[in-house]
Amino acid sequence: MGRWRDGFGELVVGAEGGEVRVPLEIASSYRARTKGLLGRDSVKGALLLSPANSVHTFRMRMAIDVAYLDRRLRVIAVRTMPPGRLGLPRVRARHVVEAEAGVMEGWGLRVGSRVQVINGSVGSAAEA
Repeated sequence: MGRWRDGFGELVVGAEGGEVRVPLEIASSYRARTKGLLGRDSVKGALLLSPANSVHTFRMRMAIDVAYLDRRLRVIAVRTMPPGRLGLPRVRARHVVEAEAGVMEGWGLRVGSRVQVINGSVGSAAEA
């Protein structure tokens, strides 16, 4: 699996009833990761921060779901964070997926799930 570039793609979650495809914004540059979801009232789909092992919700306008992924894109933790919080760093986490609070459960994203990232701007796929 290579490094992603800032852009758009798809997050594929292998749920029990099949797979769920979610629009994905990829933030891999320092500038894009720093901005993240700040200043937004909502997010369509999800945001992938890579590399990352922790997040905060200071100056955010909404609660978010946060999934911490290891190097093989396996979910090691899922949390819902209200605005104004600092998430603890996850030692094994290499990537973080953020979305609006409550949606990850509907996608079937839980600890142990594996995801796939399809980078639309480059046309390549990464999966462990």
